[in-house]
Order: sequence, then C-alpha cells, then structure tokens
Amino acid sequence: MVDTLKEIPFALKFLVVAIMTFGISVILTPVMTFVSKIIGAVDKPNERRVNKKPMPSAGGVVIFIAFAIATLLILPHIVHNQPLLHAGQPPAGGGPGTGPHPPQVQSYFDYIWPFVAGGAIVVCTGLIDDIKEISPKMKLLGLIVAASFIWFFTNARFDNLKIPFGGPLLIFPAWLSFIFTVFWILAITNAINLIDGLDGLASGVSIISLTTMGVVSYFFLPSPNVFLPITIFIVVAAIMGFFPYNYHPAIIYLGDTGALFLGFIIAVTSLQGLKNATAVAVLTPLLILGVPITDTVVAMIRRKLNRQSIATADKRHLHHRLMALGFTHRGAVLVIYGIAFIFAFISLLLQFSSRIGGILLIVACIFGLEIFIELVGILGENRQPVLKALKFVGNSSYRETVIHGQKAKDDVDSQESREEIDEPTQEFPVTRLRRRDKK
Repeated sequence: MVDTLKEIPFALKFLVVAIMTFGISVILTPVMTFVSKIIGAVDKPNERRVNKKPMPSAGGVVIFIAFAIATLLILPHIVHNQPLLHAGQPPAGGGPGTGPHPPQVQSYFDYIWPFVAGGAIVVCTGLIDDIKEISPKMKLLGLIVAASFIWFFTNARFDNLKIPFGGPLLIFPAWLSFIFTVFWILAITNAINLIDGLDGLASGVSIISLTTMGVVSYFFLPSPNVFLPITIFIVVAAIMGFFPYNYHPAIIYLGDTGALFLGFIIAVTSLQGLKNATAVAVLTPLLILGVPITDTVVAMIRRKLNRQSIATADKRHLHHRLMALGFTHRGAVLVIYGIAFIFAFISLLLQFSSRIGGILLIVACIFGLEIFIELVGILGENRQPVLKALKFVGNSSYRETVIHGQKAKDDVDSQESREEIDEPTQEFPVTRLRRRDKK
C-alpha cells in the first residue's frame, strides 16, 4: 500500500490535498455561522456598512483552520525536502539556519510552521476585534508581533531591492530589513482589510491575487521553490470553500479575522518574490495587489487633500463610489473583480516583456489607472486634472471657455489691483479740500 502511494504522481496527491482543504472549508463554514453568533462575533449595521441586519463575522477562522490542517498535518507527508532558499547565506538578524554551517535542505514542516504561527497571532487579534472591537493601537500591536515573528523565523524578508529597469541593487542591513519587512506586511494586511466592504469582495480579490502569485512563483521566479506555490494554492483552496457562503447575498463575513489573515498571508508570500533581484520581481507583487494598494494609497491622498487624518473612515472607497454611481451590490463586486483580473494579466505580461516594453506597460497602466480614478471620483469632487487636460485638448468649446474664463479672471484681478492702487490717491485731495474749508 505504501509503495503504491509512493508511485502516485505528486501533482495528483497535491490535487487531493487541495480538494480536502476545499472540503474542510465548505463543511466548517456553516458551523462557524452559529459559533460566531454564540461568541458574539457579529457585524452590526451602521452608517458605513451595507448590511441591514447583524451578520456573523468570524469566517476567517474557517479559512485558517483549513489552511493549518492541510499545511501542518497533511502536506509534510507528501512533500519532499527542498534546497534551503539562499543556502550558505545565513539570514540577516538571526533565526533558524544561522551559524557557520546552515542546513542545505529544508522540510516543508520546518518551512511552513512559522507562517501558520504568525497567521494564528493575526487570527487571534482579528477574532478579539470582531468580538470586542479593540482599539486600532492594540490591533496594530498584534500585527507587528506577527510580522516580527515572520522576520525572525523565516526567510520572507525585505532584505534587498533592485531598482527597476537598470538601477542598482540595494542590500539592506538587518535593522533596515526588519523595518521594511514589518512595514510591508502591515501595509498589505491593512490594504486587504480596507477593501472588505462588500459581500465576497476581499475573498474574491484574494483568490485572483493569490492564484496569479502562485503561477508567477512556480513558472517565473529566478530561484524556484515548490514550497511557495504549494502554500499559495492551499490558501486559495481554503478561500474557495468559504467563498460560496460569502458571495452576495452572504450568510457570513470574513470579519477582521479573515481580512487580516488573508492580507497577512498575501504579504508574507509576496515577500518571496521581492527577495529576487530583478525589476520584474519587484513590480510583480505590486501589480498583482493593484486593487487594494491603489484603493489604500488613493484614500490616504484623498484624506490629506481634505485635511483629515489618514485613519479617518469615509465612504469614498472604490466599492462605495461604484455603488454611488448606480451599480448594484453584485455589479460593483464584479467590476472590481474585473479590475483585479486586468492587474493580474498585466503582471503576467510583464514576465515576457523587454525592458522598454515593461516601461511602456507600466506607464500605460498608471495612465489608465489615473483616468479610472478620476472618472469614478475616488479622489473627491472636481479633482480630475488629467481628464480636464484631455478635455482642454480635445474639446474646442471647453478650451475657449477656459481661455476666456481665465482671461476674464485676469482682467478682474488686474482691475482690483488698479483700484487698490488708485484708492489712496483719490482720498488725498478730498482731505486737502476739507482742511482748506476749515481754514
């Protein structure tokens, strides 16, 4: 029997594990809807939420449990040891494998347990927040602890950066690598959490992003390691088992438990791509995560322009604006899925592009993204510099209006300036006449 199992191709065995992970998630999700209500992890309606009734909001626990069972209990028995990433170079700042003679191979269990442990810290933080709504500082502290754990116990670190398209390779010292790694994990985790505003939105975007990341990591990374794509696709299988219950109309939400965990695991796995010193490796995770990153960056810019704190909540995120423009709940979600697919497709095209082609592709992507942002109005009312410039070039009547309007404004300003200059000279002779009359 054992010999028969050994003869089964690894791809088939992994497919079975992925199906089992999917099944665990499918079975546990309905159970979690009742557990969430019992423990008080319920999302109550308010002015910023779209749900009209209290909803169970600890669905992320199911995704984490399915992921942990598959990676800790099943996969170590079928995955062979792999060469240690960057063997012969002790990771900066300590951690497993440091010393004069680091191991040359690594088991999947040794590779994955720090990711599961870090994810457990994030899930506990999110679950407490779903139940008691802890302060943002306490939530941030939990994420920092998890990110620090990853830096100390894995090779998923932001320890070098190749400036894209011919720039130098920057090697960071340990302390700077730690800061950049923690910042990256916090930024991506909170970006995924911010887009979790509609049924199935964060889970669907995560499936698209992770699937693309898995394809890139398996086929295009300069230093391939089968552990990374295996881990990514197991997460995808766990999300897909939960997804039917989360898609509109949802019966359970991810909650902070799930949104933070998905953001965390996406951030950690994307760091594996950042470790490779190529321009494509640097830009690929940013493109794959284009939807959450764009929404977060634009929100920060918008709040600064409005002279608000960047932590201030508002209703001008992408999904809010799409619904304000008349899209249905499901329609807004499908539009954002489409945008995520476009980003994923561009990231795949980048793998085949030349340097010049890659530059043009990125420029076109940024230009198209800016047009979309201005059309939807995510930045705010009347903040459309590119659209106004294009309209000025392509619409003669608008151009004449702008030119004449500016000219009229200049004339008014000039007239006001002359009146301010002339005003004192008009008062002087009057004063002199009055003094003469007095005499």
